Amino acid sequence: MIVLWRESRAPRRAGFAVSRQVRTAVQKNRARRRLREAYRAARGAAPAKVSLVLIAKPGVLRAGVAALTEDLRATFASIPGARA
Repeated sequence: MIVLWRESRAPRRAGFAVSRQVRTAVQKNRARRRLREAYRAARGAAPAKVSLVLIAKPGVLRAGVAALTEDLRATFASIPGARA
């Protein structure tokens, strides 16, 4: 999973994408759903004024949602900015 971020004046927002390495449409949709669910659980750890892009790699399909959530929380903690 790759997380890109940029400070913004608007409230927190997130976009989700899936790498071309994830081949079929079924796998892409599953990866996107898992990433969105992990984001919902971890979004409180992200800064309040940031734009995020989360890119799913093939490992998202093998990892559990709890593991993805913990990875996102750790990643969000490393982004500077005020938390909401």
